[in-house]
Amino acid sequence: SLDGFGNFERPELAAMGAVVRYLEVTQKGSLPLLRPPVRVSMATAMALDPATRRNLELTEALGGGRANTLLASIDRTLTAPGARLMERRMSSPATDASIITDRHDKVAALVDRPDLRRALRDILRHVSDLDRALSRLALDRGGPRDLGAVRDGLRHAVDLRAALDRQRDPALAGIAAALEGPGDLSDLLGRALADDLPVTLRDGGMVAKGHSPDLDATRKLRDEGRGVIAGLQAQYVEATGIGALKIKHNNVLGYFIETPATHAERMLGQPLADTFIHRQTTANALRFTTLDLSELEKRILNAADRARALEREIFETLRAAVLAEAGPLAALTRAIAELDLAAGLAERAAEGDWVRPGITTGRDLMIEGGRHPVVEAALQGSGAPFVPNDAELSATEDSAHILLLTGPNMAGKSTYLRQIALIVILAQMGSFVPATKARIGIVSQVFSRVGAADDLARGRSTFMVEMVETAAILNQADETALVILDEIGRGTATYDGLSIAWATVEHLHAVNRCRAIFATHYHEMTALAGQLENVRNATVAVKEFKGEIVFLHQVRDGAADRSYGVQVAKLAGLPAPVIARAQEVLHELETRETGAGGDTGLLDDLPLFSTHPPKPPEPAPDGLRKVLDEVNPDDLTARQALEMLYRLKDIAAGD
Repeated sequence: SLDGFGNFERPELAAMGAVVRYLEVTQKGSLPLLRPPVRVSMATAMALDPATRRNLELTEALGGGRANTLLASIDRTLTAPGARLMERRMSSPATDASIITDRHDKVAALVDRPDLRRALRDILRHVSDLDRALSRLALDRGGPRDLGAVRDGLRHAVDLRAALDRQRDPALAGIAAALEGPGDLSDLLGRALADDLPVTLRDGGMVAKGHSPDLDATRKLRDEGRGVIAGLQAQYVEATGIGALKIKHNNVLGYFIETPATHAERMLGQPLADTFIHRQTTANALRFTTLDLSELEKRILNAADRARALEREIFETLRAAVLAEAGPLAALTRAIAELDLAAGLAERAAEGDWVRPGITTGRDLMIEGGRHPVVEAALQGSGAPFVPNDAELSATEDSAHILLLTGPNMAGKSTYLRQIALIVILAQMGSFVPATKARIGIVSQVFSRVGAADDLARGRSTFMVEMVETAAILNQADETALVILDEIGRGTATYDGLSIAWATVEHLHAVNRCRAIFATHYHEMTALAGQLENVRNATVAVKEFKGEIVFLHQVRDGAADRSYGVQVAKLAGLPAPVIARAQEVLHELETRETGAGGDTGLLDDLPLFSTHPPKPPEPAPDGLRKVLDEVNPDDLTARQALEMLYRLKDIAAGD
């Protein structure tokens, strides 16, 4: 019965039973270290569905691997338990304001005390993985170094607590108290274990000298026996007069006397044959034994076996002592992980000049000078600064707040969408955030529909995947959710896509009533800002300069009037005839849409652009060609070359 651990529902019991059954089948009786079951309430954790985790690249990049993920950009932990705790916190941010505030207090305490942070991190750098050591020992797969990891972990915990006690910060008092490990176990392991531990028990040398008198006596016999072997060899060299005589050992013969084959006649003849008993002849040597050597071998082998048996007994005693303190050791490991995570987040905040966010129980969402943590980290060293942007999505009690974001391709809309979601996740996992100021009302759910992907194995096109993910958002998002949507409806016909996008915004506003950012290229949707309460327009600014576009990456109030798709295609390297034809078609379509008429024959060849061959490039003017033919660059001085350049420019301009 699990009644002593709480009231569990039938599905929870089934899940625990499945875990136990799996362990019984796979571990064959060697069960790992299991702790009492604890129910985790989903009401205290932010909901993040798989699509959102994938789109935001929290712990795994879209292309696979950990590089360029949020986790990789902020992870400054130094211990394995700390790294695992960071990943858990990021995958399940808190929604309890008191829990979040407590985590922020810990980070703030270490941000404000850089000397303490450095001292703690210097100690944490050497802390072993206690969780792993305990698991290996519980499974009876551990070795001397796992015991050493526990011993060293207890020692480092004392050092960490001493550093915290010197500062006595209230925010870190709980961690300091939890770092009080089982002192008797620490003393026992400190006395019993040698400083330099072997990898396995059979290597010997695990137990420190002086811990076991019986083991010390056995080791002495074993080690002195080796010295006696050396003395016996010297006696035999003197008795035979053969300087090349050696006493050796292998697993087949044990100890034996070996002489070169050239001394066979002397060794096999009298009087040596009475003392040296012939055992084996090889191509280059003869091997013998003696009664004295056989007796000494028995003594030495018995001592070595006895020493290994005693070390095994001591190991099992120490292993049992460690497992008896598994509960306090687990609490100690959690305290170390908590301290490592707080110190790591404080280090990241100090590196990037991050700020502590304000946490409220309302529906605020205000960010000043927000930055994308992953993109900003990638830009470091390139000389290109990240352009910060503000966000204001504070909703009222009975109304949504939706931002309609328009702007050209490549301007940074997707980056802006993601950075808002990432800042919210960072804040609620207990981290400082990349901004100059932030105030965040608790977000219960984050939904992200960004990017395009298909799922052909399950029969889903790109558009179907987009619609399935959008449906999940509209059916699940509550009033405290944050929804990030990018280009809904782009995978189908223009009017179909616009209709779906329009209806989606209306549903978010009237039914879900959540905070949302909706990025779109459908400029017609900007009219919703005048029809729905708390829906406003914003755009990512660009500037045109000499026929080219310059991306400013600045989010401003207002709506974009064009998408600059042809210019982006030009930047991507599409052939010049394609770009020229696209500009012609775009101009004609825009002219017809505004009702200004136009030559409809230009569109007869759509959608294949044009059946006519592209126009060849204009030939150079005759005057320019003539001058170029007359010039030999190798004959020009620097001044003449400069003058020629000005002359060519004038000719090209038609002067």
